[in-house]
Amino acid sequence: MAYTPDKPKLPESTEQLRARIPGWGADLDPADRPSVPQEVFDPDFSGAHWEFPERQPERWPRERSIEHKFVTPVFGTACPPRGLSGAIRRYSYAKFSEGRAAHWLLLLAADRVDVAESVLRSLASRHPDNPITQTGVRAELSHHGLRSRLGQNRADVVHHPLDPIIVAAPWIAGAGLAYVLVRRVVSRRP
Repeated sequence: MAYTPDKPKLPESTEQLRARIPGWGADLDPADRPSVPQEVFDPDFSGAHWEFPERQPERWPRERSIEHKFVTPVFGTACPPRGLSGAIRRYSYAKFSEGRAAHWLLLLAADRVDVAESVLRSLASRHPDNPITQTGVRAELSHHGLRSRLGQNRADVVHHPLDPIIVAAPWIAGAGLAYVLVRRVVSRRP
């Protein structure tokens, strides 16, 4: 069983594995292992002071994959699911296995919806986000952004031209939508 200090049982015996896989168990003999002088083998000591770990209390229902019997003994509580993005996450965990693409695509969609919800929440607050300082645009100009990107053999160089589009596009789209809405409201007035 998962989360217990016991070593999981092998599905096959040692002899079956050795017959099927060439070289399997080559390091079972302590004479063949270079780390043996440092090892202290005590089969009764697992390092765990429990048979099954104490469970963290659930303050609200947590997402749990349908493959698992219960939530792990310890789980994160910093960002509880809320709003439409939380509903999408709960649906993904309730209906689809982790082996299905639909599960992960729904979780990706929930992340994007969460970003939109955060932007809307920020705009509705008294202190909306500042897209210039909080997206790193100002740091790019003042902290040698271009020099740090060129000639460094970085793996992410390919998507650098897309970064300004990804960062600016939602703000430009929002401004365009606001402009269209204001024009419609103004044009309907007598």
